[in-house]
Order: sequence, then C-alpha cells, then structure tokens
Amino acid sequence: MESPLAFVDGVLPALAFAAALGCGLMAGVFFAFSAFVMKALARVPLGEGISAMQSINVSVISPLFLGVFLLTALACAFLMVIAVLRWEDPRAIYLLAGGGLYFVGTFLVTLIFNVPMNKALAPLRRGDPRAAVYWPHYLAGWTAWNHVRTIGALAAAAALTIAVMRL
Repeated sequence: MESPLAFVDGVLPALAFAAALGCGLMAGVFFAFSAFVMKALARVPLGEGISAMQSINVSVISPLFLGVFLLTALACAFLMVIAVLRWEDPRAIYLLAGGGLYFVGTFLVTLIFNVPMNKALAPLRRGDPRAAVYWPHYLAGWTAWNHVRTIGALAAAAALTIAVMRL
C-alpha cells in the first residue's frame, strides 16, 4: 500500500503550480481594481459609483471567481501544512511563504476587511445621506486593503513559482 506521503510527492508539483497560477490570476484581478476600477468609480457621480460597485459585488459571487479564489486558498493552506511537515526540505520555506502570503494577505484580508465594507455598502441607495458619508470612506479603505490583497497574491505567486522551479 502506498504511503500518504508518496501521494503528496506525486501531487505536490501540480498543486504548487496550480496554486501559483491561482495566486497570479487573483493578483491580476485585484491589481485591475487598484490601478483603475476604483479610480473610475471615484470619478463618476456618487450614486452611479455606488450602484456600479454594488453590481460588481453581486456579480463577483460567481462559481468562476469564487472557485479560483477559494480553491487557491485551500491549495495554499494545504501547501503550508506540507511545508511544516517537511520543514527539512529546502523548498518548504517557499511553500510556507507563498501559502501564507495568499492565505493571510489575500484570503483573510478579503474576509476581514473588504467583505464587511461591501456588506455595509450594499443597502445604501441614491439620495441616502449615509451614502455621501460612507462612499469616500469606502473608496479609501477598500482600495487600501485591496492594495494589500494585490501585493499578497503577487508575492505568493512569486514564492510558489520559486518552489515549483525547485521541485
């Protein structure tokens, strides 16, 4: 009977490669928001910007986006466990760093900061006096945390790519 570690050895290269691709893809999505989407939303009238972001926040809850976002987080968590279990392996530091950067810097940041801000934005409507107060705060805070997600995902992709090159 094949040991579980032998199975891990067999799937590790493919899993690390898939995780690196997922991290890179998510970095690109978040980069687009930081580089121009949020800036464009800030330039349009308040009600239009809020409505557009609310629509984006509904549309993002899709199997394709959530699949990549969540499966990448799951793969990174698994890679972190493997790295700790095989700490003597010289690639372990890259697997742990890459997994941790994505899991903490992208996945957890999203859950702790960006999602609650999206939930607070959801009920606001055109003409609501709270919207005029919340929207500038939302733009600044959401974008700042999105920068963190972008950097986390990109750095994770780099670390996992180094790990893959050494596998």
